[in-house]
Amino acid sequence: MTRRLPTIHGITEHDAGPYRMERLDLEFGNGERRSYERLHGRGHGAVAVVPMLDDDTVLLVREYAAGVHRYELGLVKGRIDAGETPEQAADRELKEEAGYGARSLVVLRSLTLAPVYMSHQTALVIARDLYPERLPGDEPEELEVVPWKLDDLHELILREDFSEGRSIAALFIAREWLRRGDADKR
Repeated sequence: MTRRLPTIHGITEHDAGPYRMERLDLEFGNGERRSYERLHGRGHGAVAVVPMLDDDTVLLVREYAAGVHRYELGLVKGRIDAGETPEQAADRELKEEAGYGARSLVVLRSLTLAPVYMSHQTALVIARDLYPERLPGDEPEELEVVPWKLDDLHELILREDFSEGRSIAALFIAREWLRRGDADKR
């Protein structure tokens, strides 16, 4: 079933730290009127990078996660700077966080965090043909790089220190994309 998007009768805004909070005055197709709130990021989006060391091994990073006050395993990720493409941002973040550049960068799709109330989108980028190169980053300490076999993804997703939803989804998407690519070569 295809529905017409609600009509926006008005938007009010206020600052909410790194976000802009918007209150939407909406009218749905059935005439129902409601107010919805949504968060808009102030930047240009973000990237989550799946760096493939080889055909079977992804590089994860362990970094401090203030939201849960512990060290978390996850993917290389970060903001897209003004004027950068997702591929350029992915390569920069990869060099800053993991100490590698990539000769091949492919945007697979976009991921959202909570699309019901956030406009934030993250470009999922797979990075291959890696080579050592480090750029200074904004992290307060060097991140630990942890190689992980994609065949052992079932073990990774059960770890207490691997909980970020974008990283979990991204690895499953990347694994399927890589498998389809292998099937196309045959």
